Amino acid sequence: MQSQEYDEEVLQAFLDNQNQLFDENVAENFEEAEAFLEDCMAVVVDDINEVYEYFEENGTDLEGAEIDDICEVFKIPDGRYLIVEG
Repeated sequence: MQSQEYDEEVLQAFLDNQNQLFDENVAENFEEAEAFLEDCMAVVVDDINEVYEYFEENGTDLEGAEIDDICEVFKIPDGRYLIVEG
């Protein structure tokens, strides 16, 4: 299995928005965020189409769902998306 690399932009987006998925912070800094994302096997995808493909491949029906309504999906400022299944 290939390991996922999380750059600073991905880690910052997760740190800034982790409360959309969790009731309390699970990470306080880049190191903790990276360790947590690795443990969850979080995935970074390039665009919104890949988000829908990811969930479809994993058997999740997102028909009619907006990206903003999916708490496991974090928007990265450069247009990528982080998918965290906590």
